[in-house]
Amino acid sequence: MTSDSAARTVRVGETARTVRASHPFLRYAGRRVITSILLVIGVTLVTFILTNLVPGDPVAASLGQRAAEDPAIVAHFRAEYGLDKPLVVQYFTYLGNLLHGNLGISTTTHDAVAADLAQALPATLEIAIGAIVLSVVIGVVLGTVAAYRRGKVSDHVLRVVSLAGLSVPTFWLALALYYFLYFKLHIAPGSGRLSSDFNTPHTITGLYTIDALLAGQLDTFFDALSHLFLPVLVLTLYTVGLLTRFVRTAVLEILDQDYVRAARAKGLPTRTVVWSYVLRGASIPVLTVVGLAFGSLLSGTVLVESIFSWPGIGSYAYQAASHLDLPGVMGVGLLIGVMYLLVNLIVDLLYGILDPRVRLA
Repeated sequence: MTSDSAARTVRVGETARTVRASHPFLRYAGRRVITSILLVIGVTLVTFILTNLVPGDPVAASLGQRAAEDPAIVAHFRAEYGLDKPLVVQYFTYLGNLLHGNLGISTTTHDAVAADLAQALPATLEIAIGAIVLSVVIGVVLGTVAAYRRGKVSDHVLRVVSLAGLSVPTFWLALALYYFLYFKLHIAPGSGRLSSDFNTPHTITGLYTIDALLAGQLDTFFDALSHLFLPVLVLTLYTVGLLTRFVRTAVLEILDQDYVRAARAKGLPTRTVVWSYVLRGASIPVLTVVGLAFGSLLSGTVLVESIFSWPGIGSYAYQAASHLDLPGVMGVGLLIGVMYLLVNLIVDLLYGILDPRVRLA
């Protein structure tokens, strides 16, 4: 064999090893994506069944009791919204419409549910993203400090504070902060996403702060940012308590590992030990609870949005449920389910990136 042939053989062998090395993650990611698609189908079935099992007459809830007593009006309403067909036919019709991005027509707003959700989702994302970013930064710092100060006064204080954050109901906290910071102290703006003096920025992302910045409207940006203060603060106080306690537990487990003790014995700086060993080792369990917390923020802000008149998914879900708006309720249920699955998929993929043992298992 010549030297050129040998070199080509070596290059081919290296390429093959590289491809084989990349396959575990691709297989891992493929399995997770396929599983998520199957779960989405399951979510549509569960959402459809549970929505149709809700007691009450959607005709009476939408048209009123007097109109519901007219057989002609009832028949026209049921035919218009497909309620006169068997449930099996309704479900497969629903699936067919979903493939075309059609979630049905809301019986409350009389608009497409997809359009309603497209307007409501950015409002919820704006407070959820702000809350989760602040919660992760504060929770990781406080949890790490509490773990390193285990058994000391600062540790006990942080544990009590985090427990209080978990124990206080979010609706009570929202009402209390709204009363004191807005009515009494006047240091926070009122409800809504913008003050009445400002016009809604041109919609690009649906997030008022981002759209105002892209449009160069700094005064609108600061006003939208000030309106985010109270709802984000309420959600952050609750989520920080959860993350602080979980980070503390995860860091304590890592601190007892042999490789951390070896790093300390080598005389490595504390900052290096914390960032390169402790937090990296604790990242997997912390990532799990961050994903769950973010999913909870996206789906569980009904009371907070109602108190602050925030036109997000929570407010839309409450309106649809109170009027027995079946297309609206199913749309919200499907959206929340898909968001949870998407967050879990992202977390699973990050598992495979951060920990080779996960993708090789």
